[in-house]
Amino acid sequence: MTHLLNLLAAIALLVWGTHLVRKGILQVFGSKLRSVLGVGMKNRFTAMLSGFAVTALVQSSTATALIVSSFVGQGLVGLTPALAVMLGADIGTSVMAVLFSLDLSWLSPLFILVGVFLFVTRPDTTAGRVGRVLIGLGLMLLALRLVTNSTVVLTQSPAVKALLATLSSDLLLELLVGAMLVVFSYSSLAIVLLTATIAASGGVPIEVALGLVLGANLGSGLLAVITTAKSDIDSRRVPMGNLLFKITGVLIALPLLSFWLPLAQQYTNDPAQLVVILHLCFNLMVGLICITFTQWFAQLAEIILPNVKNAESKITRHHHLDPSALSTPSLAISCAAREAMYQAEVVETMLRGVLTVIKNDDLQLAEELRKMDDTVDTLYSSIKYYLTKISREALGDTESKRWTDIISFTINMEHIGDVIERILQDVETKKIKPGRHFSNAGMAEITELHKRLLDNLRLGMSVFLTGNVQDAQTLIEEKARFRDLEHQFAQSHLDRLSDKTLQSFETSSLHIDLISELKRINSHICSIAYPILDDAGILAHNRIKPYGK
Repeated sequence: MTHLLNLLAAIALLVWGTHLVRKGILQVFGSKLRSVLGVGMKNRFTAMLSGFAVTALVQSSTATALIVSSFVGQGLVGLTPALAVMLGADIGTSVMAVLFSLDLSWLSPLFILVGVFLFVTRPDTTAGRVGRVLIGLGLMLLALRLVTNSTVVLTQSPAVKALLATLSSDLLLELLVGAMLVVFSYSSLAIVLLTATIAASGGVPIEVALGLVLGANLGSGLLAVITTAKSDIDSRRVPMGNLLFKITGVLIALPLLSFWLPLAQQYTNDPAQLVVILHLCFNLMVGLICITFTQWFAQLAEIILPNVKNAESKITRHHHLDPSALSTPSLAISCAAREAMYQAEVVETMLRGVLTVIKNDDLQLAEELRKMDDTVDTLYSSIKYYLTKISREALGDTESKRWTDIISFTINMEHIGDVIERILQDVETKKIKPGRHFSNAGMAEITELHKRLLDNLRLGMSVFLTGNVQDAQTLIEEKARFRDLEHQFAQSHLDRLSDKTLQSFETSSLHIDLISELKRINSHICSIAYPILDDAGILAHNRIKPYGK
C-alpha cells in the first residue's frame, strides 16, 4: 500500500509541476503568446508554427486550444487557421515529451533552489513568476524520478502484474485507459511521460505502452472538447476539429503500429524512448497529413456543431464571457473588456434615443429604452461575476490594473444607465403625459448638451479601449467645458423665466433636472480617464487652492 501511495503522490506531483509551469508561463508571457498566435495566423503553415512555439512554452496543447477557441469565438480568426494552430500545438507538446524523457534529474534540485529563491524574494515581479516556472520544471523532473523508483518496486507485486497483464489483451482498452488518464489528470504530457517511465521500469510491455500513448492523444483532444463544452458553438468547433484530427490519426496509426515498432527498435530498444518517439511520430504524421485538409475538417466540425438559430429573437449577438478562457487569465481579461465594450454600446443606444423621446414624445421608444437598462444591469453583474472567477494571483501588474479598470468602467456604465432611466421617467411624467413642450431656446440647449455627451461617451469608450493619455486629457478638459456650459444654460433658463416665457414656466423643473442629470452622466464618462492619467503621473491630486492664497 505504501508503494502505491508513493506512486500516486509522484503522479500528482508530476501533474502539479506541469500546472505550475503552464500557469507561470501564462503569467509572464500571456499577452505575448496571444500576439504570437494572432500574428502567425496569416496562413496554415505559419499558424502551425505559431501553435508549435506557444505550446512548447506552455507545455499544454489544451491551454493553446482554449486560447485559439476564444479567438474563433470572438470572430478574430477563421476556423481553418485555428485548426492549423492546433496541429502545431500537438507537435509542440510531443517535442517537450521527448525533451523531458532525457535524464535531466540533475537539474531538478537546481531548478527548485533557484525557483524558490526568486519566488520568495520577489513574488510579485517577473523574476518571481519565472521562479514559479523553474519550481514547476524542477518538480516535474523530481516526480519522474519518484515515479521510476515507485514503479520498479510496485511492479514486482504479483497482484499488480496480474492487473497490468489485462491491458495486453485488448487494444481498445488501452486506448480507453490512456484517454481517461489524460482527462482525469488534465495533462497529456504528464501521462505520456508517466507511460514512458512505467514502460522503462518494465511495468507494462512496450506494445501496451504504445497503445496507452495513442489513447493519451485521443484524451488530449477529448479534454479540450469537455473543457469548452459550455462555450458558444464557434469556440467549440476548434477542439472538435482537433479531436477529429486525433481520431483520424489513430485510425491510420493502428494498422501501422506493428510495422513501426520493429523499425523503431532498429535504432533504440529503450522502452521510454520508444514511447516518446511514437508520440512525436504520431503528431508529426497527423500534422503532415491533415495540414492540407484543414478546410475539410473545419467543414466537418461545422456539420457536427451547426449554428443554432434563436427563433425567439431576431437579433443574436456573441457573448464574450467565455468560461473556457478563465484558465488563461490574460485571455479572460480580454474577454471581459470586450463584453464591457458591448455594455457601453447598449448605454450609447439608450443615450442616443433619449433625445428622440424628448423631441417626438415617443412613449413606446421610452419604454424600450427603459428595458435596455435591465440589459445594462445584467451585463454589469455578469462581467463582475466573471472577473471574480479570474485568479488575481495569476495576473501580472498590467493585467491586474486592467482588471480594476474594467470593474470601474462597468460600474460607470451601470450608473449611466440608471440616470438615463430616471431621465426617461421624468420626461414621460413631466412632459409627455401633461402635453408640455420646451421652448425653442431650451430645446436647443438640451440638444447641444446631448450632442456633446454622445461625443464624450464615444471618446470615453476609446480611452477605455486604447488607454491613450492624450485622449484621456481631452476627456477631462471636456468635463470642465461641459460644467461651464451647464452653468451657462441654467442661467439662460432663469433669464427666460424672468422674461415670463410660458413654456419655460411649464417645463422649468424638468429642464433644470435634465441638464443636471446630463452633467452627472458626463461626470461618469470622464471618470474613465482618471486611472489612465494617474498612471501617467499627470493627474493633480487636489484642485483646491490653499486657503488665504
